[in-house]
Amino acid sequence: MSLFLVNRYLGEEDDGSVSRESRSQALLAKLQQKAKEKQKQSLTEQRQQLPEEQTVQQNVRKKRKADKDSSQEPQHHKKRKSEVVPLHVLDSENHDEPVKEEKKKEKGVNETQRKKNQSDSSVEGLSDTHVTGRDRQEDTAEEEAEEAAENDSTEKTSAPAGFTVVGAFENKPVQKVHRVLPQWLAQPDVIHRDIKSNLVPVSDISGLCAPLVKKLQNNGIQHFFPVQVEVIPAILESTQQGLLIGCGGYKPRDICVSAPTGSGKTLAFVIPVIQVLMKRVVCEVRALAVLPTKELAQQVCKVFTSYAEGTTLKVVMLAGQKSFAAEQASLSEHRGGVRRTLADIVVATPGRLVDHINKNSGFCLEHLRFLIIDEADRMIDSMHQSWLSQVVRAVYRSGSRSETMSIFKRAEPAYVTAASLSPPQMPLQKLLFSATLTQNPEKLQQLGLHQPRLFSSIHSHSSTTPAAPTQKQDRFDFPQGLTEYYVPCTLSKKPLLILHFILRMKLSPILCFTNSRETAHRLFVLLQLFGGIHAAEFSSRLSPGERKRTLKEFEQGKIQLLISTDAAARGIDINGVKCVVNYDAPQYIRTYIHRIGRTARGGKAGLAFTFLLGVQEKNFLQMVVEAGSPGIQKQVVKPENLKSMEARYEQTLQELANVIKNNKVMFP
Repeated sequence: MSLFLVNRYLGEEDDGSVSRESRSQALLAKLQQKAKEKQKQSLTEQRQQLPEEQTVQQNVRKKRKADKDSSQEPQHHKKRKSEVVPLHVLDSENHDEPVKEEKKKEKGVNETQRKKNQSDSSVEGLSDTHVTGRDRQEDTAEEEAEEAAENDSTEKTSAPAGFTVVGAFENKPVQKVHRVLPQWLAQPDVIHRDIKSNLVPVSDISGLCAPLVKKLQNNGIQHFFPVQVEVIPAILESTQQGLLIGCGGYKPRDICVSAPTGSGKTLAFVIPVIQVLMKRVVCEVRALAVLPTKELAQQVCKVFTSYAEGTTLKVVMLAGQKSFAAEQASLSEHRGGVRRTLADIVVATPGRLVDHINKNSGFCLEHLRFLIIDEADRMIDSMHQSWLSQVVRAVYRSGSRSETMSIFKRAEPAYVTAASLSPPQMPLQKLLFSATLTQNPEKLQQLGLHQPRLFSSIHSHSSTTPAAPTQKQDRFDFPQGLTEYYVPCTLSKKPLLILHFILRMKLSPILCFTNSRETAHRLFVLLQLFGGIHAAEFSSRLSPGERKRTLKEFEQGKIQLLISTDAAARGIDINGVKCVVNYDAPQYIRTYIHRIGRTARGGKAGLAFTFLLGVQEKNFLQMVVEAGSPGIQKQVVKPENLKSMEARYEQTLQELANVIKNNKVMFP
């Protein structure tokens, strides 16, 4: 039948001859050849059409640009029938719809062409149907690829105005991310900066008991400083319902205090804690003060002891001043097989505290009411010792003997519910104090504060604005009576400058800070060899007893120059320090704040000098200014003022070299 159709297509009759089969094969070969030629011709026409369309598009864009320049009103939004424009190049308002119509038309043309090719090549199904099918698939794939390329070129060439081109990137200025502080940090309770103008009589503080008022007056304290006026009532307010229960059964808020050095922070927590614990009946450890150094712990312990006199309260220090066994005996005793606590208030350093928690079974913190963290920023930096987590674990220790005997069971704080408030339990309140308290919420989060309340003399009224907290570092409050100077010098002239300050300028006593104990020791030996100066060193090279004796002699005026490492930079209250010298420039602003805070305490006047090398001036001055310094002045010492001491100084350097050579134990 198919052979008959082929003959009818060619207009020949079936003559029934013997060569009919050979002629039909020849005709089929001709038809296949014609079909392939038509397909190649159609592909060639489509390829030639693309550059012509691109040329038309370019001409249209040029014409539109010329029309836009010649007339005020944009003319490219209007359609003109006389213009011959390809379907895919239209005005920007109707960009999407014509593209879709164009694709539909192109698909229709492709379908028509495909059907025509199928009808023309239907005769090929006699011999090579699968071959023609593969050809059609290849042709269709080529057409789709060309169509996609055409659409891609259309999108690239025609970028209509008013539309965002996907994939285009513009250089926009990146907005600065402003730091957003929690409300308690951004809006603190402000403490007056001016100490002398804001003194309040001791008797005017509400809630302060008469015995403590009398003891304060006997100790020569007639007025409270601003930080004491604000903080003491706040701590007493959290104990109005008694020692065992917070106000209304709720846990009291933790308190953070950020005030300059010498503003009276120690007395701000000693007085309220003593008053609250005076009402206790059973002796248990109810207040724990943690401090970074032995000297500072000894100082705080001394203040607690002085105001606990005349009461039944007992204060114990755990700082390594005594042996572990002696400290253990001072904490508790056993009578009749029952442990009996001997301390109400414990003052400790972190390392010694952890030792007693882990090794001393008689050290119980399950009745702790106040956790005082002095020099809080440094204590946060020492969190790697995990002392705080061990304290909290000891406070909420479960399954202990005292829990079954106590009326008030104690559990770790959780969400406030009716069940968590019944029965009531003794709260643990944290009290943080520092002259350089960090404003980094991430660091403060390590302390696990409960609804904290901040008292600060550092923040100003503008610190709550969005643009204010863009400084690179935290700002601090400098002592009010302090005058700051920096002295440009060279490394070899530093000892001469110290000699000049003492012998010529008569500045004594001077507290001199170095960055290492080796530097402190070398300077001490050099000044001893030079002669004429009563100097001493204060560092970890000395035993605790020697350090205590040195500080006492310095306060008594027997030592003109005390050369110290940063061991004496934090919190230690040394009476009579008129001048602080930074022999080595501090690397960090907090170190600088605590060093210069050893003078100008309690609103008194004081001087601070910093020796700066040429390469240190720019960075140091920028650091101090950004920290909020009221102004640091330049003090130049003329070379002729040092000339008379240079000969003796050179001789002393030779003597020092011999001492170092002969005694390598003292100079490692």
